[in-house]
Formats: sequence, structure tokens, C-alpha cells
Amino acid sequence: MEDLKKTPLYQEHLELNGKMVDFGGWALPVQYSGILEEVEAVRKRAGIFDVSHMGEIMVRGEGAMDWLNSMVTNDVTRLADGQVMYALMCYPDGGVVDDLLIYRFSGREFLLVVNAANTDKDWQWLNEHKGEGVELENISAQVAQLAVQGPLAQKVIQGLTDENLDAIRFFCFARDVKVAGVNCLISRTGYTGEDGFELYCAPAEAGKLWRELLAAGRADGLLPCGLGARDTLRFEAGLPLYGHEISRDISPLEGGLGFFVKFKKADYLGKEALLAQKEGGLKRRLVGLTMVDKGVPRAQYPVLDAEGNQVGFVTSGSFSPTVNANVANALVDSAYTEAGTALWVEVRKRRLEARVTKLPFYKREAKK
Repeated sequence: MEDLKKTPLYQEHLELNGKMVDFGGWALPVQYSGILEEVEAVRKRAGIFDVSHMGEIMVRGEGAMDWLNSMVTNDVTRLADGQVMYALMCYPDGGVVDDLLIYRFSGREFLLVVNAANTDKDWQWLNEHKGEGVELENISAQVAQLAVQGPLAQKVIQGLTDENLDAIRFFCFARDVKVAGVNCLISRTGYTGEDGFELYCAPAEAGKLWRELLAAGRADGLLPCGLGARDTLRFEAGLPLYGHEISRDISPLEGGLGFFVKFKKADYLGKEALLAQKEGGLKRRLVGLTMVDKGVPRAQYPVLDAEGNQVGFVTSGSFSPTVNANVANALVDSAYTEAGTALWVEVRKRRLEARVTKLPFYKREAKK
């Protein structure tokens, strides 16, 4: 672990006996008490995650909004102050540079939250295409990020702040909020499919915030959670992972993210190629697979038709504790996307039967 980058919470993870692993050059906990137990905590109660490895880039200037709109697939002009938007940056051929969150502070100031492994690449990409009246600042080293997720997440945090968390709607945020005395930007966002919040603070304050949240949530069964649970939760909820459901070679349309690709807005990088894909008909699409035979499908395993011809591959796969089944996302030829279609996954040279299943595997019930 000596050569790996460490988040401000590294020592906290060691003290909680987190099982540390190399995650894209970062030393992060894959689990604490166990992946299944941590997934259950988030689905039924609450869990807390260290996501301080994520990248943060500020975009400022008179030209910030129009330029940002030319760089991403979603329509940034629809954002109001205090709102968050999910979007993708694409190459001219429609492949994905990265997927990201855009926080609008004002019409001339935005925060981009990007994938940790892509931060340097994104920074270079943005600078290569920087427009007039735009200033960029990589503030990743100045920001720590914690996520509290699950049906009891709001209750846990509300006990530590005077801010009315009911007022922060889904994909909205508030700045300069004191949580346990720590100044935070807090947004109602997450990567688990559950209600929850992400809190951004100064690295020096992250340890205090982490410990206070853990203590506040103990009575409600909140658990510290690692990368294993985070990946299982996002996968069950149909949320993409860069390098799996989307990548340099897998477009947003192929990855099932067409909702976030706006064709009526002004020109942007990748628009022409994505429009050609849409109008020409997609040759392959992302589907869910539920295993009929026993076996766990993993990323890159071949997907076959009844004759044994390869018609796709698994992008993500695992045992899903929430639906109690071995399931997968797979990118397959468009002829095989109808729910109920029989396909086979090649698992260690064995052909195991599966059925095409509607995504996502899990969707939480809306609040009444």
C-alpha cells in the first residue's frame, strides 16, 4: 500500500479493520464486515462510504455554460442554481470519455465530479478543448467526499445539522452547510439506487465528519461500507460503471443511457456520431441476464446463442443479494434483447443458460 494514493480517511479505514485493496492506484477498503452485510445495511438502513478518490474540477467564466454544453451530451442550459445533472463526455466517434455529475453554482460557475481513474484524462481532455472565457481548476486534492446512503440516511445526517434536508430535493444541493460542525456542500445524490446524500468537505475535516456520522448512525444500524458493496449496489440499480457499461468503445446509446443524450440541443462533441447510431439502428444493446444454471457471470465472459455463436459479452456480473440470483449486464447483438430470450454465458469453458431480463434488477419504491 506504500506506493498507492491515500484518501484523508485512510487511517480511519485501518482502525475499522477495512480490507484495503489497490483500486486504480488508490488504497481503499473493499469491505469491512462483509459485502453481503454491507449491501443489506444500505438497502434496509444506511451505509457510509469514502469516495474521496473521485475527481473535482471547477469550470468558471462568462463562457462556462455554453462551453460546458458543447462538451457533454445532456443539456446544461436546463440546470438551475443548486441543481445537479448527470451527463457524459464523448469522443467525436461517440465513444465515452467519462460520465460525470455537473453542479451548477451559477451561470458562470460549475463543479464537475468525475471518475477517479479518469481525472487526469478528463483534465487533459477539457483543457485541449477549452473555449474562450473559460477557466478550469482541478481541485481534487482540496476536496474529500463521503456518501451516506440508504432509507435512514437522512435521519442520521439530520441529527447533526440545522439544515432542513427535506428542502434538498433529488439531484439538488446546498452549500456551506454545517454537519457536525464541518462546513459541507451536501447533495441528494448517490451511486446505490437508494435515497442518500454525498457530502464534500475539506480533507482536514473529513476524519471528524466520518467519525461523527458513524457515531450518529450506530443506533440505526449504519455500517461503514467498501468498494465491493458499492459496486454490487450500483449494479443492482442499473447504474453504469465506466470501463464496463460505457467506455471508449461503448457509446451511451449502446449502454442504455439514451435519456441523457439530447439531440435537440446545440452541437456538442460526439453528437453527429451518436445521431448516426440512433438513425441507423443500434447493432448492439445492453441487457440484463438472470442465470438459469448455477454459476456466476463475470465481466468479459462471452455470451452465446443456442448454436454456440458469440453474440455479446458480460459487462458486469455477480451474485445479487437483493434479488437473490446470479445476474449480469451484457452487451449483445440487438436481435437478442427481448425479455425472456434464452442465451448462454461461457463460464470457465462451460455453457450456462441465462434469460434476458429487464433492467434494472432493483428499483426502490418511491416515497409516498
